[in-house]
Amino acid sequence: MERKVRVRFAPSPTGPLHIGGVRTALYNYLFARHHGGDFILRIEDTDSQRFVPGAEQYIIDSLKWCGIEVDEGIEQGGPHAPYRQSERKEIYLKYALQLVESGNAYYAFDTPEELNALREKAEKSGNTFAYNAKIREQLNTSLRLSPEEVKARIERGDQWVIRFKMPENEEVHMHDLIRGDVTINTSTLDDKVLYKSADSLPTYHLANIVDDHLMEISHVIRGEEWLPSLPLHYLLYRAFGWSDTQPEFAHLPLLLKPTGQGKLSKRDGDKMGFPVFPLEWKSPETGEITHGYREDGYFPEAFINMLALLGWNPGTEQEIFSMDELIANFSLEKVGKSGARFSPDKAKWFNAQYMHHRNDEELGALFLPIIHAHGGKACIFLATKIASFIKTRATFVSDFWGLSYFIFNAPTEYEQKTVDKYWKGDNPGYVAQVRELLAGIGDFTKENTEKTVLGWITDNGLPMGQVMNAFRVAVIGVGKGPDMFDICEVIGKEETLRRIDRAMEVLNKQS
Repeated sequence: MERKVRVRFAPSPTGPLHIGGVRTALYNYLFARHHGGDFILRIEDTDSQRFVPGAEQYIIDSLKWCGIEVDEGIEQGGPHAPYRQSERKEIYLKYALQLVESGNAYYAFDTPEELNALREKAEKSGNTFAYNAKIREQLNTSLRLSPEEVKARIERGDQWVIRFKMPENEEVHMHDLIRGDVTINTSTLDDKVLYKSADSLPTYHLANIVDDHLMEISHVIRGEEWLPSLPLHYLLYRAFGWSDTQPEFAHLPLLLKPTGQGKLSKRDGDKMGFPVFPLEWKSPETGEITHGYREDGYFPEAFINMLALLGWNPGTEQEIFSMDELIANFSLEKVGKSGARFSPDKAKWFNAQYMHHRNDEELGALFLPIIHAHGGKACIFLATKIASFIKTRATFVSDFWGLSYFIFNAPTEYEQKTVDKYWKGDNPGYVAQVRELLAGIGDFTKENTEKTVLGWITDNGLPMGQVMNAFRVAVIGVGKGPDMFDICEVIGKEETLRRIDRAMEVLNKQS
């Protein structure tokens, strides 16, 4: 019977979720949905010293905004609850002790001061200290101490940790679904801490393996930074006797800076003016507010589309994918090994593409409060109408006012460079004739005004650019903007004629 696909996204609530973490969640989600499997959100909060208030809810809110639906998790519950590791801590000691009993782990009673002294001694000799097979039986561990002394130390309250007993000089053969076969010799690895008596909590390595096993995870899809941990995780599965059911692993490439040099960081975003978090984050320690993609005006679909293509190549020229299309096309075989360079300009391009195809009514509803905030008067019908013909010129809804303010405010001054270029020669006379044509139109729709004016220009062999640009500066005061006949329709016949009259009065005096 084929194993059901079950994946998990398991972030630590140590701060806001970086877009690299969102991409990891996204790839897990796409893989699960493609195979008809389950996507689990597990919060790995065993590092109490690094816990940041609000970070857990931020993670949950971010996934919701992105459209990444959780099947099992803190809010959803599920058959393997609880999904917050701090609420599972009584589980882990049993498994840590099981490893000690089977000879795959041992107690270590070294104090922080003793370990620091060992590090300093190694550094003075030009070496790097490693807690491994060469020294573990010389230190205060259950490998050297008698069972009676180990028991006595524990009973009197000495602090201890349980460390994994790394096999000596063994080749560990592993397979990564993205990187292929990997072999590591255990002589290069140290004995990692699995459990700490000081806080009665496991380390990442133990909790991760135990939870993935108990939650029947079939595939672990995580960032490249966890690749060095893979040998230990393989050996832990073997030590527990779980090798036959251990998940398959896939380590995703890094998200790189726009320069391509190094991992993308918050500092890069601060320096270059782009977000690296999905949502706005307010630091509970400093009160510093860091903007997010949502607050910067990105559509979640555009954000997700952009992220999906940072490391995954569909093998076609297609760039715009709905979530359903991403699910249908996603496979780990098409995820690259090398880092993916983030481009702020490409992120904006994606948002612009989604903007251009957005529903006019939805955009109108987003634009209406912006109009009101600038003192403009409009109803939802007018806001929707304007959105319909300016959206292809915009990247964000916040651009709308700058692309249409002249609809709400008749010009009080005129862009000098445009006046100098077009309000000269016969052009003012042509505009006067356009005014008379418009005055004679009863049904003042775009279709009627455009047909009348353009037909007159063409029939008379007049210079189209000269006439239309002079007409534009007379009505809106600047040389660029949406289609003039769209503008005339929304401001109406009376306002159009009034603006032309005003321009004729002001500009002809200047000429």
